[in-house]
Amino acid sequence: MKSIAILNTLLIYIILLFSTTISAQVFSDEDISECNNKFSFAIEKKLSEKPIGEIISVLGKSFINTPYEAHTLEVTDNEQLIINFSGLDCTTFLETTFALARCVKKNKTSFEDFKNELQFIRYRDGMLGDYTSRLHYFSDWIYNNLKKGIIDDITKEIGGKPIKFKVNFMSENPQYYKHLKSNPDYIPVIKKQESEINSRQYYYISESDIEKIESKIKDGDFIALTTSDKGLDIGHVGIAGKMESGRIHFLHAPQVGSKVQITDIPLAEYVKKIKKYTGILVLRVREI
Repeated sequence: MKSIAILNTLLIYIILLFSTTISAQVFSDEDISECNNKFSFAIEKKLSEKPIGEIISVLGKSFINTPYEAHTLEVTDNEQLIINFSGLDCTTFLETTFALARCVKKNKTSFEDFKNELQFIRYRDGMLGDYTSRLHYFSDWIYNNLKKGIIDDITKEIGGKPIKFKVNFMSENPQYYKHLKSNPDYIPVIKKQESEINSRQYYYISESDIEKIESKIKDGDFIALTTSDKGLDIGHVGIAGKMESGRIHFLHAPQVGSKVQITDIPLAEYVKKIKKYTGILVLRVREI
């Protein structure tokens, strides 16, 4: 009996140890501390009194020099809410800044509040389920967050032209996605989501027209860069940063080996400089 009790105790210990390890992959004490630091900074600067676009701009700039880190959301076997303040890719940079700004504007500044906002933004209808519940294609992210009523796509009203996406990269290349390789049953679901994206009408500003409409972009607007890469829709995302010159630059997490930064050239020139980018979509966060 004693040996059984010892085995049961050992089993419980192993389960608890395993659970702690899984939990540590979601966020760390450092992430909690950094989140609280961002909130303290926002309170000190009285950001909640500012328009939300300004809050996004200020908080986004507070991440400058944070290292780029790829595949930050692929560290667990099952879909979980991954939070990483110390390493960001372009989308997690945008989502993290967005979630923080919404918390600040609501005067709800606990780490739990941040987690709730991040989940609401990142997942389809705000519900975290399996891997397919995450909004993988950014055009789908736009569509679903429009439905949630937290952003507006202003691209058409500032002069955008119609565009239809032809996305299929994920379903055609499951070997590049950890969760699709281990769960092939997800592929038909992703394919259905791709079909829905391809049926929608979007609008974009072509690279040659960005400078013409630049004055209509506000500090803190979200910028999504359309791409010529086959099977994809959006190649990169970031935040509009209005400089003292009045020109719009691009606040973003560029690529592996770099850090969050604001471009030293205006957005219009940046897009033209990189061949695969064909234009932009402009999203404006709604006031709360």
